[in-house]
Amino acid sequence: MTVAALAYGDAVLSAFELGFVDGGQRRRLPLGQGWNRRFEAADPVREFGWAKGGESFAGWYYSATVGGHVGYESWLERDRLILLDREPDVVGIASQPFWLHWHDGKRQRRHAPDYFVRLGNGRGRVVDVRAGDRIDRSAAESFEETERACRAVGWEFVRVGEPDPVLMANVRWLSRYRRRRCARPDVVERLLRVFEEPAPLRAGAVRVGDPMLVLPVLFHLLWSDVLTTDLEGGLLSSDSLVVTRGER
Repeated sequence: MTVAALAYGDAVLSAFELGFVDGGQRRRLPLGQGWNRRFEAADPVREFGWAKGGESFAGWYYSATVGGHVGYESWLERDRLILLDREPDVVGIASQPFWLHWHDGKRQRRHAPDYFVRLGNGRGRVVDVRAGDRIDRSAAESFEETERACRAVGWEFVRVGEPDPVLMANVRWLSRYRRRRCARPDVVERLLRVFEEPAPLRAGAVRVGDPMLVLPVLFHLLWSDVLTTDLEGGLLSSDSLVVTRGER
């Protein structure tokens, strides 16, 4: 018997079922039996698509965390995926990882969360992305039941909406430099020394060398949060104050 079963009771664990893809085959198990799969590496349970003329747009994002592509079905999901990719505690991300099945007392229901995230401490996190003004009664019920299922197995559950626009604009820019090939070791060390005290972004880069060579490394370090600056107070500029974090 799992710790989750002891804490929440078998009734909750058996009230839900997980439908997922395992080795190319579709499987369906009670939540109490299927929750400990590596859903951060799961194949999507449905294809990504969008309606002709609709507002959403599906695509694939290359995640530096995963070292591969992760799907999304809207610009809002893509932005959240970028933020997850930058989050230091996140070590794995999968989109549309499973169907959660349950009966609401009247009919069978199912919901596929947008992302399953694995954290560095081993815990799972289920993420649903929906703007607050786009949540109807059916969606609200699905999120409520998904959160109940997550609590039963010790997963976190979060429903997130639109991120701060200034923060998102800056992080989108930095995401262009997320790949590790941008981290030239010799330039990295010099940047860390130059920004031991706060200094303007471009002036510090010029002190290290040719900005054409240095700036990609600097932006990678800002993406990785090795160097830090205020990403919410305004758009990144030559005058943005940058400093090396205390823990490298």
